[in-house]
Amino acid sequence: MELTITQPDDWHLHLRDGSLLEAVLPHSAKHFGRAIVMPNLKPPVTTTSAAVTYRESILKAIPTDSNFTPLMTLYLTDLTTPDEIKHAKKSGLVYGVKLYPAGATTNSQDGVTDLFGNCFSVLKEMAEQNLPLLVHGEVTNSEVDIFDREKVFIETILEPLVQRLPQLKVVMEHITTADAVKFVESCKEGYVAATVTPQHLLLNRNALFQGGLQPHNYCLPVLKREIHRQAIVSAVTSGSKRFFLGTDSAPHDRRNKECSCGCAGIYNSPVALSLYAKVFEEAGALDKLEAFTSFNGADFYGLPRNKSKIKLRKASWKVPYYLSFPFGDIVPMFAGETLEWEALPC
Repeated sequence: MELTITQPDDWHLHLRDGSLLEAVLPHSAKHFGRAIVMPNLKPPVTTTSAAVTYRESILKAIPTDSNFTPLMTLYLTDLTTPDEIKHAKKSGLVYGVKLYPAGATTNSQDGVTDLFGNCFSVLKEMAEQNLPLLVHGEVTNSEVDIFDREKVFIETILEPLVQRLPQLKVVMEHITTADAVKFVESCKEGYVAATVTPQHLLLNRNALFQGGLQPHNYCLPVLKREIHRQAIVSAVTSGSKRFFLGTDSAPHDRRNKECSCGCAGIYNSPVALSLYAKVFEEAGALDKLEAFTSFNGADFYGLPRNKSKIKLRKASWKVPYYLSFPFGDIVPMFAGETLEWEALPC
């Protein structure tokens, strides 16, 4: 079996910087036409000028045979100004502003401490400029169970935000729960959407503990119960335009995953399209795969769909146990396992 589809885009991607950027970028550039690049570097990308500089670093690392285009984002802080939002929009290079609640995930220590109190004027300007808010949707209150933090964030932050600023475009990134599916489906189409990762479509929280602690299955938001995984699969394979591909591929050196305080993040860029095809095939929805991977995200962001094509072929291949680079190793998602779909350039 072979499918030819419009070249997909990745609407949520971590490329890091320096030698790590150079190592991982070719895996995304091999299959994806564009990607929304996350700004949580050290220091974070909080200004348009910093985004332009970061973009130049990415462009230098793109393989010469690739048409990959990075779409930049800003990191929202308590000190972001409406003028910076105007500058970002005017640049033509910034496509969203990322909300990290302070302390929620990797390099989020500079994130927002009070969205409505400190950032409401910025959110209003974003709505005016048609610049989407990209949301890591978890509360950081230590008294809230980690498996409930997405649900509580929806109830306390997202629902009030959509009510107060219905014209603001919002992407709820890497959704993990039936609650998130229900929320996105309840909102006005074209204004609230969600990205979905391979890990949250294929794994539940058992994958963190089967056969011992599994650090390479640890990500944030953390994997949830099987009922939530099933709800997400049903949503993305239904044909709804509200959901689109966002890998949240997040590389870390193996030493920073397999340690006493391992980093959150799953590196899935080399296997993502194979895994999405697996999900849609098992759901009997391969006819809806192209819209999820290649149409819905572009339409939401108001960008043209890609004209180039790629092929997905039903062919078994084994995922490497690790990928070696001068700085160390990166362990990819499903390392050592055999996958049944292979993505090829067309």
